[in-house]
Parts: sequence; structure tokens; C-alpha cells
Amino acid sequence: MKNNLSLALALILIFFCRCQDGTKPKNSPSIVENPVHSLPPVPYKIPEEGEIDSILLKILTYLDEVTPMSLINGNTGEILEDIGMADETSEFARGDFPLNSYEWGVTYAGMLLAGEVTGNTAFTDYTRKRLDYLRNVSDMYASKLQQSPGLNTPVRRMLQPHSLDDAGSMCAAMIKASRSGVNQDLESYIKIAMEYISHDEFRLADGTLARQGPYPHTLWLDDLFMSVPALAQMGAFSDDRKYFDDATKQVIQFSARMFNPDKGLFIHGWAQEMDLHPAFFWARANGWAIMAMIELLDVLPEDHENRDEILRILQAHIRGLSACQSGQGFWHQLLDRSDSYLETSATAIYTYSIARAINRGYVDSKVYGAQVLLAWNALTTRINERGQVTGTCIGTGMAFDPAFYYYRPQSELAAHGYGPVLLAGSEVIRMLRDFDIRHLGGGVEVHDRKEIEMSE
Repeated sequence: MKNNLSLALALILIFFCRCQDGTKPKNSPSIVENPVHSLPPVPYKIPEEGEIDSILLKILTYLDEVTPMSLINGNTGEILEDIGMADETSEFARGDFPLNSYEWGVTYAGMLLAGEVTGNTAFTDYTRKRLDYLRNVSDMYASKLQQSPGLNTPVRRMLQPHSLDDAGSMCAAMIKASRSGVNQDLESYIKIAMEYISHDEFRLADGTLARQGPYPHTLWLDDLFMSVPALAQMGAFSDDRKYFDDATKQVIQFSARMFNPDKGLFIHGWAQEMDLHPAFFWARANGWAIMAMIELLDVLPEDHENRDEILRILQAHIRGLSACQSGQGFWHQLLDRSDSYLETSATAIYTYSIARAINRGYVDSKVYGAQVLLAWNALTTRINERGQVTGTCIGTGMAFDPAFYYYRPQSELAAHGYGPVLLAGSEVIRMLRDFDIRHLGGGVEVHDRKEIEMSE
């Protein structure tokens, strides 16, 4: 044993001396030969605005082709030239994605932001045309429902919502489109959605929005996004603080039950009748939570009594998420389990949300800016030539074992990836414009231009 130890120490000494005199061990590459920016399997660079524009346009072109605006006869497949001819057999023409799902509410919001940031009205027109079409179809079916209340319609989500998924995300997009002047005459459908969120969805005794499945009195973290942005936007749209009060209450009360302060992450589900709550930190659900807080702070009055608490939770969440980012720039399907797969939609949501937090001054660009750029560069590897977003987990319920999350399929037809990538690219463009971003020592530094000016 002593001889082996002596031999090991002698080898270490030889290695050290050879390095000290300028020689290097055989087959040991130098930093110069392998610069740090050549190592990751994703682009490791400062993105250019034009490159981001082209990616967003590629996505727009694909989505415009595969989300047709027409009604068809459900039996024959024949397109109805006049929507007034529609009946209970009619349905939307089949495309890759539905026009009025919660995922497409995010996509409409992403198109609005892309149009605002890039100045390209093609993005804005995508949302304007489809929301106008949905309004016209809903107007027609609303008249028919007055005579036949049980009539089956392809716009049930808009006219008769049965869940927060039916109401919240689409409603938030409609209010954004209305407030920006892109669309008009959406108020009746905004009112239906807000009535459901504020009065019809099940709540716990303290007013926290909840569901009765899979167990009674269950909180789904997803529901923060399916409610809070709509409540917040309605507060700004109506100038009624009761919506802000409800929105902030949801974030605070969800967080009290579901936020793990040690990890800085949210668990996916919480059931009132459970003594212990299984801690599965599902990536996209954490995305819905951070995006809900970001969108709430966008419109929450500066003097609102809960604003500081919302900001504190957001900052703690960003710290927790930051610690979980992989070396490739993505986040894992289960955030704290590095053997779960790297997932696209959550990565896009974090990229958007943290970039927006930087751009709005909620967090320090020096701390998080480089991670945002790494994440965006990673996302670019998940956009194929057709403009499809790949590597997105399909729609997911709630479970209380890890295998459920590990083995959820990924698909380019999972609608959850498109809106977040549009939002992420748009907000990264803003960051490129507003901050001084440089390479230094092979890495990336993000500096606040105002701080540089003050120090000069």
C-alpha cells in the first residue's frame, strides 16, 4: 500500500513539474486548441437580430399554412363558403393546430409581440384575422344557441367554457388584441371568459382557484397561467382593481402551498387532502407560473399592495430556474432530474420570461443575461427547415410518480412550443437592442448601457 502511494505521489510530481516548465502532457489539448465557445453542442454566440427575425418568420409561414380559417361539413369535409350555412355537424377545417385552444392563445399573444417588436405587420395580421374569424363564427353560433341551447358548436370554448383551459389564455390574448387596437368587438367573449374565471370555476374556501381532479380540492400549477394573465389584463382593460386583487391573491396563495423556497421551484400539483405533497418539478408548469407573474407585473399598478411580494416570488423563482439550466442551454422535463429529457416549450417560456424580467429591470442583466442568450441559441436548434418547433412535450395531466413525466412523448405537433418561441425571440431582440452584449474570454457579458454611460 505504501509503495503504491509513493508511486502515485511521484507521478503527480512529474506531471506538475512538466506543466511548470512549459511542456504539456501528451494528448492534453490546450485552451487555445479548444476554445470554450467551440465546446457546447449548440451555437455559443451572441445572436443577431436578423437571424432571430428569419426564425420567427419561418415559424409564421408554417403556422399560416397549417391553421386554415374555414368551416367544413363534418360529414362530407366540404368547405362552407357561407358560415351562415353551418349547423351542429360543422367543424373547423382540419389543420395542424386548433384555432381556439389555450395553446393558441399563447400563440396569438406571441404573434402580437413579434409584430410589435419587429414592426412586421404579418405577425399582427395572423392574430387579427383569426380572432376576427373566431368572433364572426361565434356570433353566428350564439344566435343559433338562443333557439337550440344544446347545439353542438366548434366554438364551445368561447361560448360555454367548462374549464380555465377554455377561458384564460384565449381571453388574455383577446384583451391584448383589444387594448392594442388590433381587434375590435371582442368584448362579449371577453365577458364570458371573465365570468367563468371570476365566478364559475371551483375555488377553495380561501378563494384559490382549484379543480376536483385527479383528487378533490387539487391545485394545478398550470392554472396560474390559465387565470392570472386574463385577470391582470382585465384589470388594465376595465381599470377595476378587483381583478388585480384576485390575480395577486392567486399567485401568493398558490406559492404558499406549492413553492419550494430551498429549490426556488414550484411543484406541479397539490391536493388538500394529502398530508405530504409529492414534489415533481415539471418544467412546463413552472413555465406557466413564471409567465403568469411576468404578465401580471406588466400591468399591475406600481402602488398595488401586493406588487413587492409578487416581485419577490418572481426573483426567487428565477434564481431557482437559473440553477437548473443544463450546459446545452435547455432545461430538463423534470427540472431537478438531469436524466430526464431536455424540453423545448419550457426552455422557450423561461427564455421569454427571464429576458422580459431583464428588460423590465426586475433582475440583473449581468447575472442572467448570458443564460438567456445560451437558451435562445439552444432553441434555434429545435426549429426545423419547415418552421416546426421540435422537442416539445405533448399535453400533460398530473401524476404522482416520476415515470409519468419521464416518458411523455415529444412532438412537433405539440402546440405548446410555438407561442413561447415567438415570445422568446421577440424579447431577446429587445435585449439585444437595449443592452451592451460582448464576448470576453470566450464567454458572454451583458451590460446595462445606462450603467456604462454613468461610469464613463
